[in-house]
Amino acid sequence: MSDMAERLIAPISTAELERRWAGVRAAMAARKIDVLVMQNSNEFSGGYVKWFTDLPSGNGTMTTVIFPNDDLMTVVAPGPFGIDVKPPAGDPVRRGVKRFLASPNFMGASFTTALDLENIDKALADYSGATIGLIAQGSMGHALGEHLKHGKFGNARFVDATELVDNLMAIKSDEEIALIRATAHLQDRAMRAAFDAIRPGMRDIEVTQVAETYTRNAGAEYGLLMGASSPVGVSVMIQPRHLQNRVVRAGDQFVLLVETTGPGGFFCEIGRTCVLGKATQSMKDEFAFATEAQAFTAKMLKPGASCADVWNGYNDFMAKNGRPKENRLYCHGQGYHLVERPLVRFDESMPLAARMNIAVHPMYHSKDTYTWICDNFLITENGAERLHAFPQEIVELG
Repeated sequence: MSDMAERLIAPISTAELERRWAGVRAAMAARKIDVLVMQNSNEFSGGYVKWFTDLPSGNGTMTTVIFPNDDLMTVVAPGPFGIDVKPPAGDPVRRGVKRFLASPNFMGASFTTALDLENIDKALADYSGATIGLIAQGSMGHALGEHLKHGKFGNARFVDATELVDNLMAIKSDEEIALIRATAHLQDRAMRAAFDAIRPGMRDIEVTQVAETYTRNAGAEYGLLMGASSPVGVSVMIQPRHLQNRVVRAGDQFVLLVETTGPGGFFCEIGRTCVLGKATQSMKDEFAFATEAQAFTAKMLKPGASCADVWNGYNDFMAKNGRPKENRLYCHGQGYHLVERPLVRFDESMPLAARMNIAVHPMYHSKDTYTWICDNFLITENGAERLHAFPQEIVELG
């Protein structure tokens, strides 16, 4: 047990987990929900499992959490055949868990899903005819949904309990905010490390690797490092890893997104552009406007504000200034999910509130570059506070 404790990277406190569990159980009682079921398969959008257990979901393998309103959790996850154990009292890894079941199941071998479903049946054995709350059905496997509703638990009453959890997850505690601040500061340093290292002759992936190595060495567990180089005058978006083979040349620009967790597993994201030479005046002018658009948005991030109003206000601002309206997601919450509610767009029902961690990244193509800026903001009672400290400028390296 002590050996496992020293292997954990920045675990959340047990007191924080207990705060979350108590809030959820109070909400479950109000809706007369007997048990919650959630299933996540990856670390980027597996925040529900992480929030309840402080353990990440597997990458491409399903982790299911059964959360009763009056008992400890059961976790069903990949592992050897026949695992059905009770974690010992004081287990530093499986806190709040009374039972852990495992089987060697893999999404690339779909017949093995049956083993997982058998374990979930065992975990839910006491809930025939109960009211079962499903969390984020879009992240659950189709097999699980079909099995629950048409198998042994077909006599249960199923309700969507996602909103119940989302409303609690979106408001960050003091402990969570401290970890989010640490993530933002870590990303500032990773951005600086990449821009300090970039040289003609490096491939794009070698530049993003500098930032990734920095974040990993500082305790980040996972995340996205997206980047792309291009000649000044050619507008190119940030690119994923499999499109990062271009060789950087003298005079190029490089756009870099560092969207990782920090120690503790909370996401932030920062995006900037550097030039291996000098930026053109039009690049500087457009970047200044993007910064203004971000600040315009930040002023609207106030407790009680409607996400639809912020979206519409931003698009009016862009149109009045002769820039393209947004047709994607330019502003959203972050936490254990890389993209978390609230989403600042026309169809979001969750109002903004103090203690939300919000990423704001205006982006559009302009003549010389992919104009953008990305930072995280913490909503406070007095407005939005920018969490990143990296200078809001195009970094000129020549």
